[in-house]
Amino acid sequence: MSEDPYAVLGVKREATQEEIRKAYRQLAKKLHPDLNPGDKQAEEKFKQVSAAYDILGDDEKRARFDRGEIDASGAERPRERYYRDFHGAGAQDHAYANSGGFADFAESDDILREMFARGGGQRQFRLRGQDVLYRLPVEFLEAVNGASKRITMPDGGSTLDVVIPAGTRDRQVLRLRGKGGPGLNGGPPGDALVEIEVAPHAFFTRDGDDIHLELPVTLPEAVLGGQLDVPTPTGPVRMTVPKGANTGRVLRLRGKGVRRGEKDSGDEYVTLKVVLPDEPDAELVDFAERWQAGKNQNPRRKLEA
Repeated sequence: MSEDPYAVLGVKREATQEEIRKAYRQLAKKLHPDLNPGDKQAEEKFKQVSAAYDILGDDEKRARFDRGEIDASGAERPRERYYRDFHGAGAQDHAYANSGGFADFAESDDILREMFARGGGQRQFRLRGQDVLYRLPVEFLEAVNGASKRITMPDGGSTLDVVIPAGTRDRQVLRLRGKGGPGLNGGPPGDALVEIEVAPHAFFTRDGDDIHLELPVTLPEAVLGGQLDVPTPTGPVRMTVPKGANTGRVLRLRGKGVRRGEKDSGDEYVTLKVVLPDEPDAELVDFAERWQAGKNQNPRRKLEA
């Protein structure tokens, strides 16, 4: 018998959908088979968590479960019938009433017949198919901007198309409903659970919905300022570097981060890094030797005890 999905996810019956999603994500990340190789107990708990979320994560299924119409596995519950269904006006004439006017429960054969399949004498349970687990590596910019990927199924022939929504995070699990294992006795198929594995980028990093970039600039660019082309996840944009910009100066490009809605995105933060020429430059050396103001500067004064 399947456990109560509320108990499996560790949430109250009045929990909101967001609380249910949060509980599922935490448990799925903790119990995922890829993170617990060879641990059959963790794998079984992961299946239970996935089955529980399949019920509670769907508003319609959750409502039907709360009303007792389906059980924790998603199977239909047999309709229960009681004496009060037959009692009332004309009850004395009903086939289930005896001469004393009371229902004879022992003779309610058709109630039992309703609980078993017609003709076979055995209960035909409709069981939902198993969820299938996949890990899908994607590039950093594919996760940020969105993409379509194709997974080759374990049978080596069929494929599964996966839409990566813009803003997808590392280790996020995408659920493809009905793309899992087949159901039993006409039961619904399971789902495909696709865990996204985001590869690191050569120079972008992500913090929430913001993108961070360290931008090398020349000494003249830092001193004199100017317009520079700066890479962003959606392509280069022109940015103004103010005069006298120093290493460590952070400039913000609004809306050039990760998309988080139809009309909203995070920002890109650009940290400047002044870079001198790789080869010594005689003119620069001569200037530094003659530059008295530079010699009088003490950039380490804040480090003095």
